[in-house]
Amino acid sequence: MELTLREEDAADWVYRGEGAINLILAYTGSSPSFIGKVIRIRKAPRNGSDIVRSTIALTPHERLLWKDVSELVSSSDKDIAGQLYVQHVMKPLLGVKYVDAGMHVLLTREFLESVEKNVTSQRPAWRVDAALIDTHCDFGLLMSDHSLFTDGSQGSRPCISVEIKPKCGFLPLSRFISEENAIKRSITRFEMHQALKLHQGGISQRSEYNPLDLFSGSKQRIYKAIKDLFTTPQNNFRIFLNGSLVLGGLGGGAENTDACIAKAFEDELKSVIQADDGLCTENLFTLVTEAVHNSGILDQLLEVQKFDSVDIEGAIHAYYDLTSQQCMVCRELSDEQAKRYTSLHSSSLDESLRIVKDYLIAATAKDCSLMICFRPRKKEDSGSVYNSLYLESTKQAFDFKVYFIDLDLKRLSKMEDYYELDKKIVNCYKQMIKMDQGRNEVTNFPAFRAAY
Repeated sequence: MELTLREEDAADWVYRGEGAINLILAYTGSSPSFIGKVIRIRKAPRNGSDIVRSTIALTPHERLLWKDVSELVSSSDKDIAGQLYVQHVMKPLLGVKYVDAGMHVLLTREFLESVEKNVTSQRPAWRVDAALIDTHCDFGLLMSDHSLFTDGSQGSRPCISVEIKPKCGFLPLSRFISEENAIKRSITRFEMHQALKLHQGGISQRSEYNPLDLFSGSKQRIYKAIKDLFTTPQNNFRIFLNGSLVLGGLGGGAENTDACIAKAFEDELKSVIQADDGLCTENLFTLVTEAVHNSGILDQLLEVQKFDSVDIEGAIHAYYDLTSQQCMVCRELSDEQAKRYTSLHSSSLDESLRIVKDYLIAATAKDCSLMICFRPRKKEDSGSVYNSLYLESTKQAFDFKVYFIDLDLKRLSKMEDYYELDKKIVNCYKQMIKMDQGRNEVTNFPAFRAAY
């Protein structure tokens, strides 16, 4: 970690966005070491107490879980473990050319404190209320800015980047799904989760986006998926022009795309796509559709998502076995219901480890994002190292590149949370269906119709 960022460097790093755990800064200065880079720095909960830090990156059970990845097991910090997880677990699974594991750089406390002052006004208020930059963490993760082309030939050519959080692209078929939760086999997790988010006030309306469309391999359905994401971006869709956000939210969810937002976005696209007024956005949808379809990148992602072959309703039992705890799920079931999970509880330790490890890897793949970046190709660029697409409607050729980002290590301690969230999601959706059916029965009742 030779590179170090100090207080005087802070002004060159600007707010790009954040998630629950990390904050992202983009570089705007002139140092060759950082041009075209972003840095991810840790946040700390704003709970009024000092954080007690563990020098051990993984718990004993996690070291057992990842025993085949020696670099990960021997790592000394949770963030370093996260970077090694991307490098040694996710990168081989998703493809070396599609994953950038990044590198660590040293951060002085003065740098972090200065950044904190600079970006607070740009962060969503609810994010600021929840967490601050962790000024005790002395390193960050430096990665390429995948919203830009950083080969030194940017010049006057604009570029447009689309960030998509695809979510789970298949319906589970696990025999361990209980009969009362059989709806999981026919309704996507994304659609059911939308009902819970709406109920909790996290979103203002449910999205029409269906992950099965995006993963379908059908250009028509992929196009529909992109259009639906554009209409309700929430925290699943963002677009950058020359590295600056032009659609979606930086620190979480985004407002729905109304006519005013759509018009402003259409105007922004004119510097990239040479189409008649009102058609630039549609042509961008086509570009993204072609890139997703032609690259086949989602086929690989889906394969990794399907490492979850038993669903959380099966994996939770393996979790209790490998942690040598009484199964809290079986304790609440009748003897007859518990029989469904006997085979899991009689499995070997190695089998339990495999089930949980595969579930956690799949959880990373279900929660990651895909960054697709485009720029118009010049005629003299025949030797470009990038893949290309030709947009027939505008007679333009485009370079494009695709990368997976946000490939975070999922902690073993979250398994019970995953199980509880799954129950909430399914129960809320079933309750919504009941309420909808009740309303339909009332409006279809003859006396009700006669009264109105």
